[in-house]
Amino acid sequence: MNIKRRFSDSDLERIKRAVKDAEDQISGEIVPVIVEHSGRYLIANYKGSLIGSSLAFIIMIFLDRYIIPDATNTLYYDPVFIFLVVILGGVLGGVIPNYSERIKRLLVSQSYMDHTTRQRAENAFLEEEVFNTMQRTGIMIFISFFEHEVIVMADRGINKVVEQKQWDSIVADIVTQIRAGNIIAGLETGIKRCGEILLEKGFHKTASDENELHDDLRIN
Repeated sequence: MNIKRRFSDSDLERIKRAVKDAEDQISGEIVPVIVEHSGRYLIANYKGSLIGSSLAFIIMIFLDRYIIPDATNTLYYDPVFIFLVVILGGVLGGVIPNYSERIKRLLVSQSYMDHTTRQRAENAFLEEEVFNTMQRTGIMIFISFFEHEVIVMADRGINKVVEQKQWDSIVADIVTQIRAGNIIAGLETGIKRCGEILLEKGFHKTASDENELHDDLRIN
C-alpha cells in the first residue's frame, strides 16, 4: 500500500491540530515525518539471488540422487541446462524480496536497518529544515514503516537541556500505539509529550515567537 493511502484527510488534520496545539504553548517547532522505508536495501536482492541459485543447485543434486534414477535421456546432465537452472533460481531469488517485505526484512540485518534509518532521519532533519529556527528549538518525530523504527531528534537548543531517556520514553509510547494499530493516536501522544517536555524545561511561548515551520505531517 502506498504510504499516503494510509492516512485520510481527517487523520492529517488531527496531526496538524496536535502540532498546532503543542506549539501554541511553547517556543519550539515540532515536525512529524513519515517515510515508507529508509533505504532500498539492494543487499536483500543480492542475498536472495545467492540463496535462490544455491537452492536450485541443491535441488538438482537431490533429484539426481533420490528422484531421477536415469537421466540419460534428458538434458539433466547438460552443463548449459544446469547453468540455466541455477541462473533462473538466482533471478527468482533476487526478485522475490521486491514483492515481500517480510522476506526482505529477513535478509537485512537489524544493525544495517538501524544505521540506514538513522541516516535517513538525519537527512530528513536537514531536508525539512528542522534546524532552521531562530533559537534552534526544532524537534522531529521520524517514523519509518518498513524498518518499524521511530526516532525523535531535537536541535541543539533543546538537546543541551533534555536527556535522551525522555526522547526514548516518547519513542516507546509511539511504538506501543503503532503496534496496536493506532498510529495517529501515537503521533498525537508523542507530539503532545514533546510540547510538555519543552514547557517543563522552560521553553515558554513569547510574544515574539512565530510559527517558523508549517504544522503538516511530512510524508515521503
